[in-house]
Amino acid sequence: MIDPQIIFQDQDVLVINKPFGVVVNNAETVRDEKTIQDWAKGSIQALENEDLESEFVKRGGIVHRLDRETSGVMVLAKNKNSFENLQSQFKERKVEKIYLALVHGHLKEKEGRITGKIGRVGSFGKFGMNENGRESETNFKVNDFYTINEDKFNDMVSKNEIKLNKNQMNYIKSNAWNYTYVTVMPKTGRTHQIRVHMKSLGHPLVSDQIYDPRKLLKLDLLWCPRLFLHARELSFYHPASNERLKFEARLPAELDEYLSFLDNSK
Repeated sequence: MIDPQIIFQDQDVLVINKPFGVVVNNAETVRDEKTIQDWAKGSIQALENEDLESEFVKRGGIVHRLDRETSGVMVLAKNKNSFENLQSQFKERKVEKIYLALVHGHLKEKEGRITGKIGRVGSFGKFGMNENGRESETNFKVNDFYTINEDKFNDMVSKNEIKLNKNQMNYIKSNAWNYTYVTVMPKTGRTHQIRVHMKSLGHPLVSDQIYDPRKLLKLDLLWCPRLFLHARELSFYHPASNERLKFEARLPAELDEYLSFLDNSK
């Protein structure tokens, strides 16, 4: 596991930049992988001294999570009081979260709000808009519009020895030629919320191995081998001083590089 970068810490909180590909919580399905929760055990001294049955210890100080495929800012509690305080802030929606994402297609609206219930759909950890689910809300704002650079696309196809017939090219031109770079502000914290909400608009995230149509995913992974979703900013009240704090994590270098495959189409 690549250890997370520590952005800030004091006696109450630990703010990190979680790398892509790292799981946050321990689970039976990831027994052979080192998680953020494992890493926290060696970084938060109170986890060794507190009551082993407390939620603070059981959860390794983790009060929220990011998907394995998502990078960016996370906050961990360094003691039981901070843990309970931060949990309450998330529950009461006092925490503000800002993400950066690249989605398929050109969004028609420059900004918008997505609401509805999200719940489990079928098996294999997939979620979707579901009347039996939990209420959710996400706001978004368009940053830029992009299109595939045709020369780079042709070079990529040639290097990977891909042969495309007329129907396949028509599909790509219709579904995989245009992109929108968006700032996303989820007000709730449902599993896969941003991914589900953007797909519900007909604009799935680039390289989403769960929610992308297979034809799109196959092309995405050739030039963007990871989910294009990054938690850029997190703000909350300090659990001891009550001061409002804000922390940022820049867009990872690899995502900047993947954007260069595209042309700005403003």
